[in-house]
Amino acid sequence: MGRRAGAMMTEQRQIKAPEGWGSAVLDFKSGSSIDVDAQFESVIEGVWVSGTANIELEGACARCLDPIEDQMTIELQEMFQYEDLDEKESDDDDLPLVVNDEVDLEPTLRDAVVLGMPVAPVCDTRCLGLCSVCGIRLSEDPDHTHEQVDPRWEILNQLKKEED
Repeated sequence: MGRRAGAMMTEQRQIKAPEGWGSAVLDFKSGSSIDVDAQFESVIEGVWVSGTANIELEGACARCLDPIEDQMTIELQEMFQYEDLDEKESDDDDLPLVVNDEVDLEPTLRDAVVLGMPVAPVCDTRCLGLCSVCGIRLSEDPDHTHEQVDPRWEILNQLKKEED
């Protein structure tokens, strides 16, 4: 593209899904790839990158631990600044740089994917999870309960039993 403001190009790539970007309950599907569709637009200060990334995820429901699979589309938007811009011309020192007419999309893609992943994925929005006492699926028995007595009141129960 060079440094012609207004010049634009698109790029579509399929890259192997990296390891370690996911969480304890959700990660990239084994052997999957990320489909990236990006548009690069030259502006005076650098290159504006926008686009999408389609990813396949697998993991466990945070409520019932059932296996889940999901597909997500992540939006990408990042400004890459020319590395030789004079400090007076630049308003932001934290922007990633255009180096040798190339941009490194990995940090931008990683940030977008990690921030876009659900923190507590669920298999179904109506999933009730597991009983915290016995582990039974609450979706199978929504009326399931356990009689639990607060240990601070247990002495009163013992006194009542003695009276009876």
